[in-house]
Amino acid sequence: MSRESELQSAIAASAAVSGSTDSVIIKSTVTTSGTATTSGTAKSIPTTTLGSGTLGSGTLGSAAARVAASRPGDYDGCPPGRSRPDPTLPSGPPLPARATGPRRSTRPDVADQSKTLGEQVLLAFFIVVPLLALLAAVPLAWGWGLGWHDLVIGAVMYLITGFGVTVGYHRLFTHGSFRTGRPLRIILAVAGSLAIEMGVTDWVAAHRRHHKYSDQAADPHSPWRFGHHGRGLAKGFLHAHVGWLFHPERTAPETFCPDLLADRDIAAISARFPWLVAASVLLPPLVGGLWSMSWAGAATALFWGALVRIALLHHVTFSINSICHTIGTRPFAARDRSSNVWWLAIPSLGESWHNLHHADPTSARHGVLPGQIDPSAALIRLFEKLGWAHDVRWPTAKRIAARRVDAGAGR
Repeated sequence: MSRESELQSAIAASAAVSGSTDSVIIKSTVTTSGTATTSGTAKSIPTTTLGSGTLGSGTLGSAAARVAASRPGDYDGCPPGRSRPDPTLPSGPPLPARATGPRRSTRPDVADQSKTLGEQVLLAFFIVVPLLALLAAVPLAWGWGLGWHDLVIGAVMYLITGFGVTVGYHRLFTHGSFRTGRPLRIILAVAGSLAIEMGVTDWVAAHRRHHKYSDQAADPHSPWRFGHHGRGLAKGFLHAHVGWLFHPERTAPETFCPDLLADRDIAAISARFPWLVAASVLLPPLVGGLWSMSWAGAATALFWGALVRIALLHHVTFSINSICHTIGTRPFAARDRSSNVWWLAIPSLGESWHNLHHADPTSARHGVLPGQIDPSAALIRLFEKLGWAHDVRWPTAKRIAARRVDAGAGR
């Protein structure tokens, strides 16, 4: 199959699954450099109302519609052809019957099986207990200080799990911003799982669904769900930050990430998520105890290297969903309210340059303007130089300029 035909087939398959009416490609060509371009007409993005406000209208909405029309099918965040199983990777067994047989749910985005009470209780435990530890951390550090053993263990675990989420879960598995070999894929999937956010297939499914419906009614975590002012916005902010996790509805991985379900390694790692949760909690005290050869060292490492670290990364990640869709700057055209928040750039490892990410979801770099620090992009660049990553989707100056809000001025 030619590359042009593959591109057309992938877009058609994506449209068939999602039922999206955002845009329809008419003609596609592939340049000699391998860059896909499109021509023809595309349907405009429909105006979507959330609460009492409207998205998709006005100057920003018009710019977003212009950019979306030039890139049909790109707003699901997964590039054409990369949402399907990769033949170079080991494939797993056929999808289970619930994924291929008749579905009880009439909504393809929603899984047949809701979250169980036990799952919600465990979720609450691993969100609330680390949060309490984080709240206690400031007075404890002020009164007794923070040992350098605990600081090193906590920082190393934060970077391992943080990059596991940003580089692995997000830029590799969700958006296909680069490709890598089997060993690094496994390492990144395990590292992301140690963050105790979700198993890799559930996380990717929820995030691809978020991009498909960003700040629309079907977005699983839009802060604009309940209104644009006062109590409604406050309720929506809390919902986007953490409340959505407790909703019994589960996003269907078979709809949003069949590529990962068909990957034997990733499916196995996702199935063993509970064991990785235990490892994330127990590894710091094990290292701390052996390092200091004391039970006290194990206890402080459990507090700082496990509980405080888990809570800090949780709420930095949650802030991308809440803060970065509420306040900040929007220099790029996107069809939602995604924004850049500079003071979250370092703790989020570059994820808070969120406006560019929603304007160009498959870009390997989110911080593209001068002075925008993006540690995750730097790590991908290192992987590329070492030969561990290839087909990296680095943004070009032309691509960035085309996505600026004022790019269509004078046309």
